Amino acid sequence: MALVSLGCPKNLIDSEKILARLAEAGCIVAAPMDEADVIVVNTCGFLAAARDESLAVISEALERKRKGPARRVVVAGCLVNRDAEKLYELADGIDAIVGVNNRRDILRAVTGAGRVTRVDSCPLPAGRGSRAALDDAGRFRLTPRHTTYLRISEGCSQKCSFCTIPAIRGPFRSKLPGQVLAEARELIADGAVELNIIGQDTTAYGSDFPRGRGHLARLLRKLDGLEGVRWIRLMYAYPKPFAAGLIDALADCERIVPYLDLPLQHASDRMLRRMGRGVSRRGIEKLLGRLRRRIKGLVLRTTFIVGFPGETDAEFEELLSFVKDFKFNAMGVFEFSAEEGTRAAGMPDQVPDDVKAERAETLMLAQRELVVTANRQMVGRLLTVLVDGIDAKGRCVGRYYGQAPDVDSVCFLTGACEVGSFVRCEVAGCDGYDLIVRPL
Repeated sequence: MALVSLGCPKNLIDSEKILARLAEAGCIVAAPMDEADVIVVNTCGFLAAARDESLAVISEALERKRKGPARRVVVAGCLVNRDAEKLYELADGIDAIVGVNNRRDILRAVTGAGRVTRVDSCPLPAGRGSRAALDDAGRFRLTPRHTTYLRISEGCSQKCSFCTIPAIRGPFRSKLPGQVLAEARELIADGAVELNIIGQDTTAYGSDFPRGRGHLARLLRKLDGLEGVRWIRLMYAYPKPFAAGLIDALADCERIVPYLDLPLQHASDRMLRRMGRGVSRRGIEKLLGRLRRRIKGLVLRTTFIVGFPGETDAEFEELLSFVKDFKFNAMGVFEFSAEEGTRAAGMPDQVPDDVKAERAETLMLAQRELVVTANRQMVGRLLTVLVDGIDAKGRCVGRYYGQAPDVDSVCFLTGACEVGSFVRCEVAGCDGYDLIVRPL
């Protein structure tokens, strides 16, 4: 059997659970696509580009089925929850579909014991708390042994006008603290020294529990007490709400690295209102100031959307100026995608594609200049680097605490080091976004 996993780390965890379920049932899950008798495609359906990629991989799998040894193609994941009614029309020959909330059906889908065809086979959950959140224990891990993702919640209840996640993965549900800690201990026992905390909206953790304030800060402090893990990193932190207790936990905890992924999306008040973000430019600036004052050595990552409906040249210039002023350590830029079913897709004053592309390029060029300048200023600084492996060019690659896996820049080590080890290094130079470091 072959499995192709597409999309974000949350989807990767789903793939790891799918593989574990199949392996427990006796399936051999390591075959390449051109040799597998069953092909499972775990899809992403977040943006049009991701859906196109998913459909392309599904088409390739169906071609293998027509010409090669594959006898069954199963499609799982976000695209099922979003476009289940259309999937069989778009890709004739699919044998089964499995939505994100009914992973238990994967064995039945793979073995052919029934066809999972109906949209209501992947309903959105209606429950609250961990009763409706997925259990991620017992995964067949696809990440390197030393690093992994720890999901603390599922779904999202924010009202962003551009986003399809609530429609795909359902309302926000937190895992109980005991469940999160048990999964963390399991991952550490399996060799993980780095835990990257994820969820669609991590700062909302515990908001669906009684007395919902302060749960994330308390969870971080409990995770900080676990032996065997060295780095814990918080990803996908929505900027509202952001309690003072959470900032204190990020500042005080020994194993919680001073890194924060804080998607802001824009800096113009009018754009933030149209996006439904529930936060103002002033509120963002106050939060960033509090974070930088309180957390020593803080590395901030963010993302922005350009070309949102109605975005004027002046509002884009406001965003560009904001980026230059705040000097984020890492940044991603998305061109607005009008997703069917979202409020933003029907808004007037849609921005032309060429304008969106130009604005994205301008913003990223400004960010690159800022990062290269900052990297040059790091020469001579001592860093602890976690060694990830060897790249295609034979270079030893790692990351310091300010670089999250998969999304950020990396460190190139000038000497070979053991994968999964922490190595003390001196920054010797930079190569664009990346650092060149010399093991001491």
